[in-house]
Amino acid sequence: MTELRPLILVRGFGGADVSDEQASPYQGFNDGTVYPNKRGENYIYEGFVLRAFKSDRYRYHDATNVVGFYADPVGAPPVDSDIAPDLLEGTVVLDPTVEARVLSQGTAGTIWIYRYYDLRPRALESYGSGLVRLIELIERSAARHTEQFRGVDIVAHSMGGLVTREGVLAMHRQEPGSAKRRIHRIVTLGTPHRGIAFQRAPDWLLRVLPKVNDAGDEMASFRPDSTRFLDWEEAFDTRRILTVVGTDYRSYNIAVTTVLNRVATLFDEGHANYNRSDGLVKQASAQLPGAPRTFVHKAHGGKDSLVTSREAYEVSMRFFHARHRVALSLDSAKITRGGDWFGRSEFFFGVSIKPRYVDFELFHQSVQAENCYGPFRKADLTDDLPDLVEELRKPLAAYGDQTTGWAGPGRLIWEGWVDGGDKPPDVPGLVFRADVYVGERDTFGIGFSDNVVFRKQYYVQVFPGATPQIFVHTGEHYLAGPYALELEQLQERAGDDHRSEIQRARPVESSPGEWTFDIGGTGFTARLRIKIESDPEAGSPAAQTPP
Repeated sequence: MTELRPLILVRGFGGADVSDEQASPYQGFNDGTVYPNKRGENYIYEGFVLRAFKSDRYRYHDATNVVGFYADPVGAPPVDSDIAPDLLEGTVVLDPTVEARVLSQGTAGTIWIYRYYDLRPRALESYGSGLVRLIELIERSAARHTEQFRGVDIVAHSMGGLVTREGVLAMHRQEPGSAKRRIHRIVTLGTPHRGIAFQRAPDWLLRVLPKVNDAGDEMASFRPDSTRFLDWEEAFDTRRILTVVGTDYRSYNIAVTTVLNRVATLFDEGHANYNRSDGLVKQASAQLPGAPRTFVHKAHGGKDSLVTSREAYEVSMRFFHARHRVALSLDSAKITRGGDWFGRSEFFFGVSIKPRYVDFELFHQSVQAENCYGPFRKADLTDDLPDLVEELRKPLAAYGDQTTGWAGPGRLIWEGWVDGGDKPPDVPGLVFRADVYVGERDTFGIGFSDNVVFRKQYYVQVFPGATPQIFVHTGEHYLAGPYALELEQLQERAGDDHRSEIQRARPVESSPGEWTFDIGGTGFTARLRIKIESDPEAGSPAAQTPP
């Protein structure tokens, strides 16, 4: 079992009246989703907290009631304790009795719910200070139990990511560089890092949300002309922040925000054709310059959302614990069909990634999500798309999201973290599926707006070892082990019925740890590059197993 760090869960915005939030023990992280047509582990997702408590691979335990959060300072309880008095007094305090029982084996693998809505005043600065205090209590408890403190992990939903930012900046002000030591990694779920687009809409539009407008300081943090998000880089390594970006605005249950996001798009781009958002937060806003990102086709909140779906849990656990980073890039491409005789054709390219044995996606791109790369007008997809890092340095108010740029240099499509131990033990290698899509639309309205140029699924099978090998299949007919055979012999092993074609990925001699493989068919051909590298910052070196 993987050695775990303490994990802090931080909820999102609660509105003007937060009485329901204050009455919720686990702040929404205990809510899950039922998938009626699924079976086994894919049938019921119990919610983040319960799944973490039940997991065989990432077994956490509950630290509820070890720390109390109070609007007014409290004094130390009248009990004998060897805990320093300053940890028992204030607004964020340890309870000595519960601490002695729950943390008798240390803080590793504990889950802490940061209840910032129990504190006063209602302001991000005080919420950030409370988070600093919580981490201090965890760190000093680890020291009391002679445990090495390796930092905490944090999962933050929506405004919780802004609260986390303020905590990181407060730590940095107290002791420059301390946030990098005290926090291992952070996952943000639909956090409006760069604001909410309709926050600069006319006042008469915002009056349709009078209840939300009562939370003044919190609402001010959503302004799309703020550059506060750039302060992350001063205090923390943004490569240690994974931004999870929701794309399913249609499922969001507050319809007025969809209208307002379209109005904001009208202000930015002169049309309201797109709503590239999770229903509340624009896709461009949920990302940070220099931070890895992944798209999941979920709404901001509600049923089967960013915080209540299995994707949130699985993506977070892999980012925190998996020891290998995988990057998929586009080396070359050629579109050989499509293009209108009249009108003006644009092409879009997208890939979705799904691991084997679990029914969820690590990364999602589709027409419905409105997040494919493009538009392209060149058949080889070499158009100059905006540099994502530089674009994300702009405040949201100065950023139009008409174009989706590559995820990174070298036409990076996707980067993710994989855990080879999260599969049946008798299954050889690690397998993930790549769904490749190329589409076309006519922007003049003469031709079709939804042509499919190419769509196909590929199954990538990775065998680790001193000399790793990668095989690419077109069907679910895998090899039982790595073979040093010619392609004809490999094809025989894959099946004489030709249900699955197979190719061995070619190592890139000039770049160790990278391989290329070809995809294509009618209308499209391409060469993809896959890179696999160890990630020593994740997990525990003694406990992890390679993929």
